[in-house]
Amino acid sequence: MRPAPLHAGPPEPEAGGVLTIDLAAIRANWQRMASRAAPAECAGVVKADAYGCGLEPVAEALAGCGCRTFFVATIAEGRRVRAVVPTAIVYVLNGITAGTAAAFADAGVRPVIGSLVELAEWDVFCGASGWRGGAALQIDTGMNRLGISVAEAAALAARVQTPDHGLTLVMSHFACADTPDDPLNAQQIDLFRELRLMFRGVTASLANSAGVFLGASAHCDLVRPGIALYGGNPTPGQPNPMLPVVTLKGRITLVRNVPAGATVGYGAAWTASRPSRIAIVAVGYADGYRRAAGHAGGRPGADVIVAGQRCRTAGRVSMDLLAIDITDLPDQAANRGDDVTLIGPDNGVDELAAVFDTIGYEVLTSLGRRYHRVWAG
Repeated sequence: MRPAPLHAGPPEPEAGGVLTIDLAAIRANWQRMASRAAPAECAGVVKADAYGCGLEPVAEALAGCGCRTFFVATIAEGRRVRAVVPTAIVYVLNGITAGTAAAFADAGVRPVIGSLVELAEWDVFCGASGWRGGAALQIDTGMNRLGISVAEAAALAARVQTPDHGLTLVMSHFACADTPDDPLNAQQIDLFRELRLMFRGVTASLANSAGVFLGASAHCDLVRPGIALYGGNPTPGQPNPMLPVVTLKGRITLVRNVPAGATVGYGAAWTASRPSRIAIVAVGYADGYRRAAGHAGGRPGADVIVAGQRCRTAGRVSMDLLAIDITDLPDQAANRGDDVTLIGPDNGVDELAAVFDTIGYEVLTSLGRRYHRVWAG
């Protein structure tokens, strides 16, 4: 019998909300990205618990449709991928913390080396241990985050002419791929093209989700989609080409009548303009449904779907609860125990991110552990 996924959450009857992850949609999204990037290989980025969607079931699903290479942020995440996809190639994006080189070999994962200090430590370890599992070298082409400089890369390029040089990947990262017209994209593509020539024979990777949509010049040998796999829009300002993945439903715990002029929630920031019916839902900002989702103090908040209709939140979202104005619904359309859709096909992750004044990545990775989680498809 297949073991239950990690972090499945509390039993469904005890949970204030149910988070459903559509694995069939994740597979379809990966296949769309793979088709768009072909003949480049398409990897899968499953860091941050697969963007909150569950690393183990997502990694298994991606492997099942042909994904061979995975990217994570930490060694611990790499071990989790290795446990469910033993044949996977796994790269650890955050690189080598001092003194941890041996842990990469023990876990059978590859570091993404981002500095000369890391490279020196890795070389010492490989020389002493005989480890030949490979590593990636990250080169900074404009992000100014992790990665050796272009000048440092040029000085190291002769290394690839030596036997057992140990580099299985050279990579960089777009800073502005989600803004296609930004001139930095073309600068990074041109610069990385020169670097590929210096490191001829080593697999090269530049494109993230949005980078895949910049065209073939950005694809190189391997692309690394992340947010697009989970239904986030890799082409902001354009229709989302990806299938929605996540559905979040909260449970109504109480429906109450509120007279005109009464207030709801902390700070009395929402006032009923008419006799109103208010549904209280057992989800709050401790569950990642942020305080900014509340319609309060004249500030517009999030819409949710109740009985097939859009309804507004009423007042500030609190730690464990939120209120919804269901006055316009027919009587008995929403009752204690019914579900409301907080994230779904009609009110997706990117819509909620706009309300939160953030990005879909943060919405997904902030979803709390008190939901009951279901992996479908």
